[in-house]
Amino acid sequence: MIDYFSSLLNIPIYALNAGLSAIILGIVSGVLGSFIVLRKMSLMGDALSHAVLPGVALSYILGINILVGASLFGLLAAILIQFITSRSNIKSDTSIGIILSSFFALGIVLITFAKSGLDLTHILFGNILAVPQSELMQSFIIMLVVIAIISLLYKELLISSFDPVVSKAFGLKTGFYHYLLMMLLSVVTVSSLSQVGIVLVIAMLVIPAATSYLWTNKLIHMIILASTIGAVSGIIGVIISFRFNLPTSATIVLVGVSLFAISFIISPKNNFLRKGVKEG
Repeated sequence: MIDYFSSLLNIPIYALNAGLSAIILGIVSGVLGSFIVLRKMSLMGDALSHAVLPGVALSYILGINILVGASLFGLLAAILIQFITSRSNIKSDTSIGIILSSFFALGIVLITFAKSGLDLTHILFGNILAVPQSELMQSFIIMLVVIAIISLLYKELLISSFDPVVSKAFGLKTGFYHYLLMMLLSVVTVSSLSQVGIVLVIAMLVIPAATSYLWTNKLIHMIILASTIGAVSGIIGVIISFRFNLPTSATIVLVGVSLFAISFIISPKNNFLRKGVKEG
């Protein structure tokens, strides 16, 4: 089907795959990233995006699906961070730093042990121009699963995100929803490795959601706008990278940052220009 549309539109198949991949990543990042930003878990997201590295390496060594191994390591990292924080005087940001560096170092060692077959540069930075159709379909399925889960548990996630105390009073298992988001974050991170890599995936999760947050106070509007911004950033980034021969993944992120900068200045909610005039 993709080959058919590629020939019909006279677009190289790799370019069409890159565009579709960017749209899928932008949408799923906007949906999940909205909760990450609202819950002030951006640093946690950065930790998990690095913590899945040993899972990727171990999955390759054992010959299992990387989604399984990486997701388990992502969940393990979230549990260890919570365990260290709750059982000691160490604050959460310090715990995150410890687990992030430990898991990332372990991943590098395992990749070295695996020797051939795994390219660390490809894992860190991705290559959206070389995404095969099988991985594109996998990303699409993961996007649908994430949207379905978020839709089914929207009310619970909404309450637990804005007021954990009230959610506990209503008997909601806040820990369950926390770890559910961590699991989804791990899966999305792994599915994005071949596209933007570990280093840039957290930018795709945070920047569109943060930009959307500057424009609205309603979560559903934030999710829709963040997904739109993510998809638009992806399309524009792919076009610019083709036109000027730039790294595609990095260009997509820079387009997203540019939209954030514009929103920071002109959005009514942030009111940066009016604040500047008043201070002046």
